[in-house]
Amino acid sequence: QVQLVESGGGLVQPGGSLRLSCAASGGSFNTATMGWYRQIPGKQRELVATVTDGGMVEYADSVKGRFAISRDNAKKAVYLQMNSLKPEDTAMYICNMKIPPDSLDYWGKGTLVTVSS
Repeated sequence: QVQLVESGGGLVQPGGSLRLSCAASGGSFNTATMGWYRQIPGKQRELVATVTDGGMVEYADSVKGRFAISRDNAKKAVYLQMNSLKPEDTAMYICNMKIPPDSLDYWGKGTLVTVSS
């Protein structure tokens, strides 16, 4: 069974930074596309960033220039460096794995990020 476990969330001041981690077990991490999504109650889940097995990254327009996704295949981990945080970044941040060839989705339980003064 694939398991994804996030960590690193918490309370941070506007303008501050956090680094989220997602540790994966099971599946084939090295060939998977990994991503971070965020969820606010009552709103649609939003894709924040993805990184492919080849290292190609994509970001939502709202986080471009502020967030950076990376992966460490040796550690089977994916990270999200979050800088210049804004109150509107407050959400549950959820790790995602898509496994080829059918892009099957696996999800973590999320880590809560609260940006508030």
